[in-house]
Amino acid sequence: MNLPVSICLLLIAGGFVARAQDDTVNVPDLIQGAQQWAQENLDTNVLNSLPSVDDPQVQQFLRELEKRYQGNYVVDLAGLRDTARTAIAVLESSDETQPYAAWLKAQLDYLDVADQIRITIRPPGAETNQPPQPVRNPSPETEREIWIKRVVDRPWPAPAKKLVPELKPVFTAQKVPPELVWVAEVESSFDRRALSPAGAAGLFQLMPDTAKRFGLSLWPRDQRYQPEPSATASAQYLKYLYDHFQDWRLALAAYNAGEGTVQRLLNRYKTHRYDDIARHLPAETQMYVPKCEATLRKREGMGLADLRPPPD
Repeated sequence: MNLPVSICLLLIAGGFVARAQDDTVNVPDLIQGAQQWAQENLDTNVLNSLPSVDDPQVQQFLRELEKRYQGNYVVDLAGLRDTARTAIAVLESSDETQPYAAWLKAQLDYLDVADQIRITIRPPGAETNQPPQPVRNPSPETEREIWIKRVVDRPWPAPAKKLVPELKPVFTAQKVPPELVWVAEVESSFDRRALSPAGAAGLFQLMPDTAKRFGLSLWPRDQRYQPEPSATASAQYLKYLYDHFQDWRLALAAYNAGEGTVQRLLNRYKTHRYDDIARHLPAETQMYVPKCEATLRKREGMGLADLRPPPD
């Protein structure tokens, strides 16, 4: 069972004091040592405990959403569309769970598009005495067309008017196309409070391990919630993924699903093309990549293939 952070730090500091009884160590050194130890050794869930969701129906919904996100079929998300709106109302009713609500609002597009796909794509014909077959995932081309239509009339999220000009230079400084700042619209609708049940946080929805991997501190102040540090880490991660995959669609798929997931599919299907693995990615990722591209077209008038690194 995890102890509260404050108790853990008292115990850690006490340990430093005990070890330092015979040495000359000042209090700031002790505190800094305790903080560094906590950052490097405590379980991330201790340092960044998630808000508690008391409503059992909302808890069940969040678990089911995560399960279907990791599943294979996009249309399976459609059945959660109406429940998601009820869950948002519950989550917004408490200050403690509002970060969940901010995250879930950014997910509604996926559920709406899944419902659109359910309606427009006919299920395969069932053979006699055979169980019904799942609706096939749409082709990558179809998904791209759906998402372009979905965002065509969408105004800028209000926080983007301030944050986009501030954060584009951060991406440029990391030698990443500054247009990719719009990943934050897809991830969080530019709501820096957003927190997913899996533990991803901030504008760019960085997981704890990824944040630490790219130099962010999670304690005593979680830098994932700070726009410039989180943008720096996101840009660094995107550059790393692009350098590995040499393709922005694959890089974004890996940003969402994990580089291991993407690489395994590329190996399995003996390809280097996103479109060859798109239908086999997790359901969330199948929609995440074309939504990123459609958002980029809407905001910057370019596709992922048009992106160029900033000049030296």
